Amino acid sequence: MRRTKQDSERTRQQILVAARREFARHGVTRTTLQRIAAAANVTRGAVYWHFANKRALFRAMRDQVSVPLFDDSELLGADGPDPLRAVERFLHGVIDKMVANLQTRRTFDILALKCEYVDEFRPELKRHVQSCRELMSKFARVYARARDLGELRDSIAPESAALATCVFITGLLRLWLMDDDATLLRPGVHALITSHIAALRAAVAPAGG
Repeated sequence: MRRTKQDSERTRQQILVAARREFARHGVTRTTLQRIAAAANVTRGAVYWHFANKRALFRAMRDQVSVPLFDDSELLGADGPDPLRAVERFLHGVIDKMVANLQTRRTFDILALKCEYVDEFRPELKRHVQSCRELMSKFARVYARARDLGELRDSIAPESAALATCVFITGLLRLWLMDDDATLLRPGVHALITSHIAALRAAVAPAGG
């Protein structure tokens, strides 16, 4: 029977769904293409038809989702009267997307906790580092504007604040993912974000002072 383009794309999507599920369950290193083929109910040859190797499959799985921080890093309102509030909304939004979208959450879990970035996967780590550099640059520009508006504490350089926020949110997300029974971090995660931004704000002069 002749396969149509629709059949081929359907098979490709089955493989990607199975790969994400198996990577999340067993880790990238321990997941073989044979395991993924079995989970997708296709032959190993079908997997190789669509993906040259496991890294190519991993990359396609990762690129299928807009991952917070790495892909979706638009700071809406950063040019408004309260740049720090724009960063705070962005950080809250990152958590909200993780909560709302299982595919996004599962993909970020694989990237953060289930993949060893060695051998053929080392270039993927370099991609993550570059994404972090780009995010830090965006934060630094917003914090520089906050400084110019008198919002940022005088003792904090915009570049230092940007690095601190990157360290804060990447560490927060890893711990959030590990806290799957919601007994450590998840109940208070939004309060922590609010506190992080509050610590960067310049002190408000007392009225009449």
